[in-house]
Amino acid sequence: MTVLSVNLNKIAVLRNARGGDEPNLRNAAETCIAAGCGGITVHPRPDRRHVTAEDVALLSELTRGRVEFNIEGNPFAPPRPGYPGFVELARQARPTQATLVPDSDGQITSDHGFDLIRDVDRLAPLVAELDAIGCRVSLFVDAGTTTGLQQARAIGVARVELYTGPYARAFAEGDANAALARCVSTARHAAKAGLAVNAGHDLDQQNLGAFRRAIPQLAEVSIGHALISEALYDGLATTVRRYLSILV
Repeated sequence: MTVLSVNLNKIAVLRNARGGDEPNLRNAAETCIAAGCGGITVHPRPDRRHVTAEDVALLSELTRGRVEFNIEGNPFAPPRPGYPGFVELARQARPTQATLVPDSDGQITSDHGFDLIRDVDRLAPLVAELDAIGCRVSLFVDAGTTTGLQQARAIGVARVELYTGPYARAFAEGDANAALARCVSTARHAAKAGLAVNAGHDLDQQNLGAFRRAIPQLAEVSIGHALISEALYDGLATTVRRYLSILV
């Protein structure tokens, strides 16, 4: 079964919009875990606009020994007050997985993957550091990527995460065949290189089933924005269970 890792960034966005501690990140994580999710994901950004370093510490303790903990972020973003840098954050939290994403500070959300041929040499020492910490390393890549995957595996990368934004948009427009084929192609090439495959971005209850059927070896999906949005209407636990039923 594909692991569902629930991204809690949007819970933190709502909390930070008002100040205080509601909605409560701990309670949200506990609700998702009780409903059966296999992981919790966060993407702490240097500007602290949603999940913070303190939240990462809290969730690290809460998830340990229960479900996987996945931290996403740009490993090249320099440290600053309130943000110790991605690798140092991973060193402190010891997540199950570190997902490296090439987003800039000002991006609203991630919108592209690494160019593996261009970036692999820069990534190599960071992957080695994360591996020494004990983190499984995943790289965010664009659907359609077929080159550089063996080089990524050679530096110690264990997984790639397919950026599924274009697939989700094509699905909403009524013709996802070409976008889905690009995802399948990258998944196949990754498997041949010895990499497991994750996926995330704009996946929801409508488009997830077709995606999962097309990539049966899918190891994990990280879903936040759509899941939290749907939970506003149907409840968080119910929504998590509905996603799990799609992934069986």
